[in-house]
Amino acid sequence: MLFGYDTELSLAAAAALVNTVTQEPDPLDDEESFRAFVTRWQWSGPVRFDDAERAAVRKIRPTLRGLWAGDEAETVDRVNAMLRTESALPQLVRHDEWDWHLHATPVEAPLASRWVLDAAMAMVDLVRAGELSRLRTCAADDCDNVLVDLSKNRSRRYCDAGCGNRANVAAYRARQAGR
Repeated sequence: MLFGYDTELSLAAAAALVNTVTQEPDPLDDEESFRAFVTRWQWSGPVRFDDAERAAVRKIRPTLRGLWAGDEAETVDRVNAMLRTESALPQLVRHDEWDWHLHATPVEAPLASRWVLDAAMAMVDLVRAGELSRLRTCAADDCDNVLVDLSKNRSRRYCDAGCGNRANVAAYRARQAGR
């Protein structure tokens, strides 16, 4: 593990949320798929799963996407703006099966605020470690999804949407056709 579990989970959750923009159907469109999506990312605190909350979470996707689009100074500006806008108040917490970790909002804050601040706090760790190069866009020609490369050798190139498999199959077929 390169970073704390909470940092890695927050980065993965931010990337997954950003990538819902291109998914058909959008998992934020209905309560059942939204519930499954949110549950996957182990959010503590209240989650309403209603239309207003889905709209609020949908609204933060461009903000989170912006974290993948810039140099260090621009990323720092974005993170600081996120921390200010959401009135971050970092505090150590322990809940469920998690040991001590940071939350930047009270547990009763709206889900969208918690999502933004968890991503911002995770980005703080990346910036401080000089590891922003781990934020990438999928290498597939037809995909704009984002990813977080947490591999030891920094070799991850494709998102979780199957692009790596498609690229490998295409390369295999091209090799076979050349024989």
